[in-house]
Amino acid sequence: MAHRKYLFFAELAYAYPILRPLQREILRRGDEVAWLLLPSCPDRLLPDEQRVHTIREAIDHAPTAIFAPGNYIYYFLPGIKVKVFHGYPINKRNYEVDNHFRLRGWFDMLCTAGDSAYVPFQKLSEQHPYFKVYKTGWAKMDDFFPLRTVERKGRPTILYGSTFSKHLTSAFIMPEVIGKLVEEKDWDWLLTLHPKLDDPQLLERYHRLAENHENITFKPSVSVDDMLATDTMLCDSSSMILEYMMLQKPVVTYRNSQPGGHLINVTETGQVAEALERALTRPKDVMDAIDRLTAYHEAYRDGHNCARILDAVDDFIAHHQGHLAPKPMNISRKIIQRWQTLFGG
Repeated sequence: MAHRKYLFFAELAYAYPILRPLQREILRRGDEVAWLLLPSCPDRLLPDEQRVHTIREAIDHAPTAIFAPGNYIYYFLPGIKVKVFHGYPINKRNYEVDNHFRLRGWFDMLCTAGDSAYVPFQKLSEQHPYFKVYKTGWAKMDDFFPLRTVERKGRPTILYGSTFSKHLTSAFIMPEVIGKLVEEKDWDWLLTLHPKLDDPQLLERYHRLAENHENITFKPSVSVDDMLATDTMLCDSSSMILEYMMLQKPVVTYRNSQPGGHLINVTETGQVAEALERALTRPKDVMDAIDRLTAYHEAYRDGHNCARILDAVDDFIAHHQGHLAPKPMNISRKIIQRWQTLFGG
């Protein structure tokens, strides 16, 4: 097969842990990839990672395919438009129709993680035959599987994470709760916030917690190894919950929008400590429910999802490229895209 070039379309910082496993597989195959960072995505590229700085450079790169974790992509760039998603369909906002399945008409192919996304999208593709759906596994999970062990501290470690949605986030109430628990319990804490929670006063509260307590660490983002080094997570309705449960770890949630047997959910802050104590025992009924749920959302746990994604691109080229129905016109949205790229609006 001829040498291929690919492009990563990075809208937000969450693109890095999703696309880097795919980058490794691309390079392993002897192919080439470059990153296009939108103004909304902070530059956290490593010295050996290739970047295109302008739309002209992206076009000249002439990618075979462009991979995007988000919901849109520049329609005018060359290459197959591939959506690789930024999370699992958990419908945390309780919409009548999960926003995860909203079709926007930008992509040629979707690489879904498991049946929770593959089955609904496959039905949609039959109704709107301008895109193909593949069940490849989520790219980000290649850093999770096969599961491994990391160095641990002697006492329990609690991870705290949050969503950014104002009516769902626990981020504004938890500094007081964690500040109390850190005095009462012999636990270590690792705190992180969603990148969209950029309120300076809120960030200062979390930084101050870490500065004032030696057993609290704050990180703008956490790695798989960070999660592996913890015992349970305290959260709300963040999609991060499902990623954490993939590591076969229990989660305590505060006022989760979709509670169920896979979670230890509480509705009052005074219940958090007892719930965390229970989570640390890894209750069998909770762990069994976690196993069922994660299998529904993630089809593969072999560390080869990115290989399947690239193989899916090859299959699309061989069997479907040029044979699908035309995409929706999206004239107004295309005008907006062009305006934004020309004037940064």
